Amino acid sequence: MPNVMPDQADTYKCFATNEYGQAMVTVVLNVIEVGFNKNKVSQQTQAKDVDFNTVLKRKSKICRKSEQTQKKEGEIDPRFWELLMSTDKKDYESICSEFGVSDFRWMLKKLNEMKKEREEEQAEFVRNLSNLRPIQVNADGTASFEIDMDLIEPSSRIFLYKDGEMIPYTKEMGDKMKHSLRQVGKKYIFTMRELVSDDAGLYQLDVEDVTMFSTDFKVPMVDFLVKIQEVKAVEREDAVFECVLSHPSSKVSWFGKNVLLEQGEKYDIEVSEDKLIHRLVVKDCMAVDKGIYSACAGIRSCNSWLLVEADKVGGKKSARKTTRAGGSGIDLQKVAEQQQIKLEKEREERKEQIKAAKAAAAVAHPPETPIKAPALKKPVTKESEPGGEAQPPALEFPCSTSNRCITTSLKDPEITSGLPDVYALCGNKAELSVKLNVDCEGAWFKDGEQLTSGAGVTITKNSTCHKLLIQNCTEGSSGIYRFQSGDLSTQGKITIGEVPEFDPEDLHKFSKPVIIRVGQNATFKMVFPTQESMVVSWFREGTEIKDGGGLKIVREPNHSRLLFRDCLRSDAGEIRIQIKNPFGVAAATSHLIVLDRPSPPEAPVETVETTSSIIVIKWKPPKDDGGSAVTNYIIEHQQVGQSLWKKLGSMSAENTSFRDRNVTHGKKYNYRIYAENPEGLSDALETNGSIMAGVMILSGPPGTPKVESASKSCIKLTWTPPEDDKGVPIIGYLLEKRKKDTTEWITLNDVSEPIEDVKYAVKQVTEGAEYEFRVSAINESGSGDPSTPSAIVCAKNPNRRPYFKDPGDFIVVRAGNSLRIKICYEAEPPPEITWLKNDEPISPWIQVINSESMSQLCIPSSKRSDSAMYTIKTKNCEGEALFDVEVRVTDEPKTPGPVELEQTSQGKVVVSWAPSPDEELDDRLYYVVTQHDSNTRVWKTVADRLFTHTYMANNILPGTEYHFRIYAKNDMGLSDPSQSPTWGVNNNRVPIASKRIYSSKVCFERPPSILVPLKVHTPPKGYQLYMTCAVRGCPTPSVSWYLNDVCINSDKNYFITNLCGVCSMYILRVQPTDSGEYKVVALNSLGKAECSTKIIVQE
Repeated sequence: MPNVMPDQADTYKCFATNEYGQAMVTVVLNVIEVGFNKNKVSQQTQAKDVDFNTVLKRKSKICRKSEQTQKKEGEIDPRFWELLMSTDKKDYESICSEFGVSDFRWMLKKLNEMKKEREEEQAEFVRNLSNLRPIQVNADGTASFEIDMDLIEPSSRIFLYKDGEMIPYTKEMGDKMKHSLRQVGKKYIFTMRELVSDDAGLYQLDVEDVTMFSTDFKVPMVDFLVKIQEVKAVEREDAVFECVLSHPSSKVSWFGKNVLLEQGEKYDIEVSEDKLIHRLVVKDCMAVDKGIYSACAGIRSCNSWLLVEADKVGGKKSARKTTRAGGSGIDLQKVAEQQQIKLEKEREERKEQIKAAKAAAAVAHPPETPIKAPALKKPVTKESEPGGEAQPPALEFPCSTSNRCITTSLKDPEITSGLPDVYALCGNKAELSVKLNVDCEGAWFKDGEQLTSGAGVTITKNSTCHKLLIQNCTEGSSGIYRFQSGDLSTQGKITIGEVPEFDPEDLHKFSKPVIIRVGQNATFKMVFPTQESMVVSWFREGTEIKDGGGLKIVREPNHSRLLFRDCLRSDAGEIRIQIKNPFGVAAATSHLIVLDRPSPPEAPVETVETTSSIIVIKWKPPKDDGGSAVTNYIIEHQQVGQSLWKKLGSMSAENTSFRDRNVTHGKKYNYRIYAENPEGLSDALETNGSIMAGVMILSGPPGTPKVESASKSCIKLTWTPPEDDKGVPIIGYLLEKRKKDTTEWITLNDVSEPIEDVKYAVKQVTEGAEYEFRVSAINESGSGDPSTPSAIVCAKNPNRRPYFKDPGDFIVVRAGNSLRIKICYEAEPPPEITWLKNDEPISPWIQVINSESMSQLCIPSSKRSDSAMYTIKTKNCEGEALFDVEVRVTDEPKTPGPVELEQTSQGKVVVSWAPSPDEELDDRLYYVVTQHDSNTRVWKTVADRLFTHTYMANNILPGTEYHFRIYAKNDMGLSDPSQSPTWGVNNNRVPIASKRIYSSKVCFERPPSILVPLKVHTPPKGYQLYMTCAVRGCPTPSVSWYLNDVCINSDKNYFITNLCGVCSMYILRVQPTDSGEYKVVALNSLGKAECSTKIIVQE
């Protein structure tokens, strides 16, 4: 690209393509116009329409350093106006002080005119310009400034300048070039990387030829002597980062996770008086606060981690802690003092060098007649800069080749010490002093009027020193004083005032202490007279209080308030308010008392005395009484091995010892002591270990354990008490076991659960294993010496012949059901088992199940043919045993045959019947006879267990009808009855001829009817219920009971009877499910009758 032009500046891309794909590279071309081009200028001058803006395009109004010329008298640096037009009003004063401008009214008027012109120029290229953020250093070590700019033409060119020189920048390769400009929507962000001291200067952003924004980047020469260190904090604890700077700085930028941190409720930013030590306090740390924190001072930065560990309090939210974690771990105050001494020494050395150079020059070249120099304004040093450090003037040593030049400069009159601003109290003296380098006359002025000695003002001159003394200052003495000598002048301001004071009544109210409880809020308020330049500060225990966290400070013109939120005990102390003006300081003191429960008594708990009946303990009072005096102590004790704590009593605050008489000799006890004040009980102070009552006296060894019996699951032991119990009663024994060929003894019971008897059945054994046992006696002091081990015993059953345990010898089974014969036995070793049926081997289809100590014969579906005598035979090496079981498989018997009646004599009837078909199959079948007569109308059993087929009925009365029923009965129950013919009136009467005489027949048959109906009942839940009704009919009707139309005659929950027509139903305990409609239905061959009622069960 030969002869490249500015309009060719752009982003260029190069593409390379083959059959495998495509590659691309991007490059940015910035064209900067430098130097002077004759041809271009001549072409522009020959144009018809001369555009001077084009000629001056891309030239900053700020001259380059190489082009800057010496300023004339009264001329102001253009940088001054550029900075004012892009900064906030709050920064006007510091900028004016830096450039030596004192006429603020003229400055504001001039600035408004320039702003109006600049806004008109900007309106040609931008619609809106806002959010001008000055340049500042970021946490990542870069510096940047931001501006919101809405361009009218997006293609408008943007230029960046530093001290009047254009600087190249990139829009796409921001991580590769030093300067970059990134656009996000309407926001433009300028970033500068790899900061060095040469990067300081005035930066401007122009659109075409109009300046949009200017900002001054200052790089203080400061470094970190002590960097911040990693901090590990527990949740709800404060974390502290500390650093020490090499030079004083009023502000350090703190960043957390790349976000700028500010003073507030979460963070405290502290600076020492010498401005060397800086602290960041992260209050009430939580898990979300974990991350990297950094501190930036100038272009230097350091960073470190904050690690937050969880507070191990299961299931509960932990309380706010008053402790702080972190810090540098070294004495920062000592490091700062050493650095302060070093800086002071450097200043003194510079001053000595200046004095020596001036003295040498004065000796070599005596001063000549002074040459008039332009008037100087009040000297301005870097001390007036916020956060700046006073720097002595640069040294200029004499040069051998320019001695004449130096001689000329020494003759020029200069003001070596100008007028300062003075604050004086009414009635006191005030003095102004000016020093020049030559002896010359001068005049004093106040607010433009010349002053002379007299009227309380004294003007003196001593060689090169001029002084003005005001003997008795009044309010009229305030003003601007100026000293002028020829063209030299300097001015200063005298302000007369008074030391601030508090009203005595307000001071008395404030001095009263504020008393609150923990968790409450505390407020302090102090009223003071309204004054200008009043600075109000609050202190707690001599440390200044910052606004934020649980503290809030409200400052008003005539009063100030301090609020403590959710006070802790650590907030208690002296509270002091200080008001300060240039004339003095006034302070008022109060106290904050936070009441709380006392802290636990101070450890440790000392054992003063211990005997068999007394334990005496001693403790120390708590370190913190909670703000109110401790009234008493509460003591509890717990016996070791028990869970119950027992309150022993309460002691007055004067006594810090306790005598416990409620102890048992040999027992151990734990103690808890509580301190109590009007706010409540403290946490408990517990003893580190248990305390024994008296001296430990252990019993002697018992007798050797002996084995009474042994089996595979249990070994029974017995032993004798110890011969020597040492005079202490034995409360039990401790038993131990050990397997053969092992060394470990295993306890079978705990000392707290002693074996009270001298015998014990050990069930914790393994079959076939061999054991030995020993026993120790337990008294109040514990377990004593063990006995000698017992003989080794094996856990197995002894050999014995088979033995049956409580077998049953008769079993009845209904045909079709399963048949199971279970026989339990004991035998060692296990026997051989054989089953026989009628002394013959059982069929193969019969199942036999043998298990340990039991044998079972099972027939899944039994038949009558399975009835037999079954025999179980067991045999081992010790002998054999037999047992017989009779099994009868049967069913309900069939009905006997027809019944015949025959009268053999007066009052006797022979009842005979045919046998039941099951009689041949069941030899245990017998018969039951029941009788019914017309007088009683009740069936009653007259004969039972009849093995014959006849029965003689006695006491048969004439004129009475008799009926008989015959039942067959076996082990399963009764058969259906076989009815007999009716025996009774005129059964054997001889018929008589009627002779045409007819008699009318009388019929007693009638359908059922209800004589007494059911009644309504409302019984309570759980009570008894009895219902009755009366029914009649012939033949006797059958009666059925219904609940909600469901027959309940066969339900076992209801007891139903029918006696001579009186029908009753009984419920033992009624339930809500018994509520409903009950109905009684009487039915015979002639008809039906019914009645109903409702039952309501009350709950």
